[in-house]
Amino acid sequence: MGLIHKILHSRSADDGNFFMRLKGIIGFAPKDLEIYKKAFTHRSINKKDAKGNPVNYERLEFLGDAMLGSIISNHLFNQVPSGDEGYLTKMRSKVVSREHLNELGKDLGLIHLVDSKIPKEHFGENIHGNVFEALVGAIFLDRGYMFCERFVQKKVIKPYVDIEKLEGKILSYKSLLIEWAQKEKKTFLFEVYDDSGNELIKHFAVKLFIDGKIAAKARATSKKKAEERAAKRAYFKLQNKIDAQK
Repeated sequence: MGLIHKILHSRSADDGNFFMRLKGIIGFAPKDLEIYKKAFTHRSINKKDAKGNPVNYERLEFLGDAMLGSIISNHLFNQVPSGDEGYLTKMRSKVVSREHLNELGKDLGLIHLVDSKIPKEHFGENIHGNVFEALVGAIFLDRGYMFCERFVQKKVIKPYVDIEKLEGKILSYKSLLIEWAQKEKKTFLFEVYDDSGNELIKHFAVKLFIDGKIAAKARATSKKKAEERAAKRAYFKLQNKIDAQK
């Protein structure tokens, strides 16, 4: 209570509000608030420190990514003693996939703490996962590995890491479909073209051809997303054939 009282009464009202919101998210009192502020500072602020170095979440994102990988690897190593290197690497990738990290960031509402000159509705999906990783990095710098591991255990491992479910989780429908097509000696082609829709944000449309026939169509805000969405739709059409090959 002494630390909380000191922070709330020695800093601005904004700092006090940030402190309480942050404490509610991470589950313990942060010591160095400046580290966490950096974790939520977008590069559009164009802030620099006394030495002229950029002040934003990107370096903390790098650190957090490494910490997440370490903690998840340790958990899987202990929980699956029969898993070889390839299996453990694949399982870790499923836990720390960009899609999953984006979901975690959204669930915690981290975007509401981001300081940016860009309107939040204009951010892409990855901002949620990027800031989540930056937060993990900030926790490590502020309170050390033990607190970092505790946070990841509570927010990632316990609610989301189910070994049996992870084994059945598909990371990339596009990769799965291509692998299946190659084994079955089928031709496949993703035909991407600009979408002529009326949205303000540019969209891309995709037709997925398998053996010269359209297997699925999809559209999204990037070519990669559109291809993945088309592959997912094709997978569910061909699921019995694809699963039979496993």
